[in-house]
Amino acid sequence: MGVKDVKPTRSELIEFKRKIKLSQSGHKLLKMKRDGLILEFFEILSKAKDVRTELDAAYEDASRKIGIANAVDGTITVKSTAFALKSKPEIELESRNIMGVVVPKIESSSVKKSINERGYGILGTSSYTDEAADSYENLVEKIILAAEIETTMKKLLDDIEKTKRRVNALEFKVIPEYQEAMSFIRLRLEEMERENTFRLKRIKG
Repeated sequence: MGVKDVKPTRSELIEFKRKIKLSQSGHKLLKMKRDGLILEFFEILSKAKDVRTELDAAYEDASRKIGIANAVDGTITVKSTAFALKSKPEIELESRNIMGVVVPKIESSSVKKSINERGYGILGTSSYTDEAADSYENLVEKIILAAEIETTMKKLLDDIEKTKRRVNALEFKVIPEYQEAMSFIRLRLEEMERENTFRLKRIKG
C-alpha cells in the first residue's frame, strides 16, 4: 500500500488508527502464541531425545535376542511361533490441541502379552524365543511413542514458523505502512488547514 492511494480525510485517519490498534493487538497475541509454542516444543524435545535413545536401545536388544532365538531354536521355529500370534495390537489415532495446533495422540491396545496370550505352546520353544518376543513388544511400544512425539514436534515446528512469519509481517510491514499512512494524512490535513486559513485571511483582507 502506497501513500498515493490514501485519502487524506479525517475519517481515513480514524480508520487507520483503528487498524493500527487491531494490528498491534493481533501482533501481541501472535507473539504470545509463538513463545508458548516454542516452550511446548522444547518441553517435547527433551522427551523426544529420551524416546529416541530408548528406541535405539530397544532395537539393538530385539535384534540381539532374535539372533540368539534363531541360533538356539532355529529360524523355522521362530517364524512359526510368530505366525501363531492370534491377536495383533490395534492402533487408534486421536488428536489433541496445543494452543490451536492439532497434534496426534496414538492409543494402542495392549502390545505386551503373556505367554498364554501369544498363541503358541510352551513346548517346542525355549526361553530365548520368549525373550525375543518380549523385546519386540517393547520395541513396538517405543515406536508408537516415538511416532506420536516426533509427529507432534513436526506440527509444532510448522506452526511456529507460520506464526513467526505473521508476527514479522505485522511488525515490519503492516504496522509501519499504517503508521506511514497516518503520518501522511496528518501532514496533508495540516497543509489543507493552513491553506484554508491563508485563503480566509486573503478574503478578509
